[in-house]
Amino acid sequence: MAGEQKAKGKKEQAKGKAKETVGRAVGNESMEAEGRLEQSKGDARQAKEKAKDVFKH
Repeated sequence: MAGEQKAKGKKEQAKGKAKETVGRAVGNESMEAEGRLEQSKGDARQAKEKAKDVFKH
């Protein structure tokens, strides 16, 4: 399950980065902000899972 959550976090990070890049390229600030938000969600999910791993060992 932890691996599944880590993968979901990576996916959110990648999707967010792509959305931010496209938003910047077309001048859409809203899309760019959405991309940064998705990246942040992915970062938070990754951090949470890493913290869980630390306490498991």
